Amino acid sequence: MGAGFSGFGAESIGSQTSVEPGLQDIPESCVALVLAYLDPPEICKLARLNRAFGQASSADFVWESKLPENYQILVKKLFDETPDQNLAKKHIYASLCHPNRFDGGTKEVWMEKSRGGICVSIFWKGLKITGIGDRRYWNHIPTDESRFQTVAYLQQIWWLKVDGELEFEFPAGTYSLFFRLQLGRASKRLGRRVCNLEQVHGWDIKPVRFQLSTSNGQHAISQCYLNAAGKWINCHVGDFVVQNPNTATKIKFSMTQIDCTHTKGGLCFDSVLIFPSESAVKAANLVGKIC
Repeated sequence: MGAGFSGFGAESIGSQTSVEPGLQDIPESCVALVLAYLDPPEICKLARLNRAFGQASSADFVWESKLPENYQILVKKLFDETPDQNLAKKHIYASLCHPNRFDGGTKEVWMEKSRGGICVSIFWKGLKITGIGDRRYWNHIPTDESRFQTVAYLQQIWWLKVDGELEFEFPAGTYSLFFRLQLGRASKRLGRRVCNLEQVHGWDIKPVRFQLSTSNGQHAISQCYLNAAGKWINCHVGDFVVQNPNTATKIKFSMTQIDCTHTKGGLCFDSVLIFPSESAVKAANLVGKIC
């Protein structure tokens, strides 16, 4: 009996020593150090593994490294809050990733989840557009193809000029500015997207001219013919460089087609877009072609 009991005890001890450590045994501080090297989508996936990973994924130093260098200024501007020590960095990151409207709802800013770059969209209602208040020239069309749920549709006009400006504290880097346009009036018929091109005319005779300038002396000029009917296109105006993220960069931009020898029409105007230049091609694939 004694021998049997002794054997049972030895077997139990052996089985306990054969248990190998698992992910749940990694110290939370070590997990957080590893997560700090990963992209935000990867951090969120690993946070579901177990409690240790979940708690480590909320560490402030993990998310502060993913935030823009001037995130405190952005939080103050967009949310009218001071990011003090009590505001979790993960919460700040999530808030910046959501579309945030400012300037009376005519502008929208959001942060890329994977790269952390800042993007801005400027609604057509926040721009000065020739004849925009005259229904003989323009219609306002509700659509789910715009971030602002409405586009301006130009029926016909002799000359067109669009002017806009933005003053914003961009993080340091290079940015690209685009006009988002479409030839034709899109709608849905029997659940399918169709585009009416009947009023499209005049854009292949003379090119449209685009310009931008910044408060620190940068300039860019481009032009292109609008000929991709039925598709949203991003017309690249030019690039600008931000060196000081703590000072607002003032940008002025314009689109003109003022040749009065012919009318032009059938154009949908959505917005002006600003992306970090390294993300511009990827963004164009999501929202339209680049011309």
